[in-house]
Amino acid sequence: MTKLKLYLLIVLIILSSGCVYQANVAQGNFIEDKYLDQIEVGMTKNQVRFLMGTPMIDDPFHENRWDYVYYLTIGRDKALVKKWVSVLFQDNKVSKIDKDLDLNPNL
Repeated sequence: MTKLKLYLLIVLIILSSGCVYQANVAQGNFIEDKYLDQIEVGMTKNQVRFLMGTPMIDDPFHENRWDYVYYLTIGRDKALVKKWVSVLFQDNKVSKIDKDLDLNPNL
């Protein structure tokens, strides 16, 4: 009977060790508040790009809107960190900054 328990234990260990590892995933531009807080209405596109980097979404149909999106998922869990910021331009100068926009809750 002890051999049967030993075999069952070995089989259990082998089956449980077959779990698939899911890597952490960071997508988008990491948005640092210290740089985001420096963006002001009237700044040029080059100044915003210097602070925030190239926008994640540079839509050719909306050239006056830059979207910075970032989310981080750890393993199989939903995203722990989610940020979405839109910077709107008029005449190549910042006209509006939309911070803390809502990303899809299923991320």
